[in-house]
Amino acid sequence: MSALTIRGSLRRVLADRLARSPAATVVGLCAAWCDTCGQFQPLFERLARARRNAVFVWLDIEDDNAVVGDIEVENFPALAVFRNGVPVFFGPTLPQEGPVGRLLAALTQREPLAVPVPEEVAALPRRLARLAEQPGTECGP
Repeated sequence: MSALTIRGSLRRVLADRLARSPAATVVGLCAAWCDTCGQFQPLFERLARARRNAVFVWLDIEDDNAVVGDIEVENFPALAVFRNGVPVFFGPTLPQEGPVGRLLAALTQREPLAVPVPEEVAALPRRLARLAEQPGTECGP
């Protein structure tokens, strides 16, 4: 499955996937104006198709502000990875498939160890689930 967004018809698919308790939820935090994010998006899509037991969500920090809220992203692109709603990674990521793939494999193959993250980041899984279940509510401008 490809990476999901919180827009349009994919919202229902996202709600269904999140309801099935995925092995991991991987959130790409990017911006349309970021050239590196543009390079990262095809890689993110390939990783999503290769890891069917995880849910991959692509969020634009400006367009998807209803979910992103006040998350501070200092360097783009950034990843937030959750296992059972527990944050296990949050940080910048270069668009390099090998290192990102190994990181995701390591995070999903061992017991989840929570890492300290800002509350806005920790709330992402709850906000995604809540928004995905609201039919007809578009987010962003």
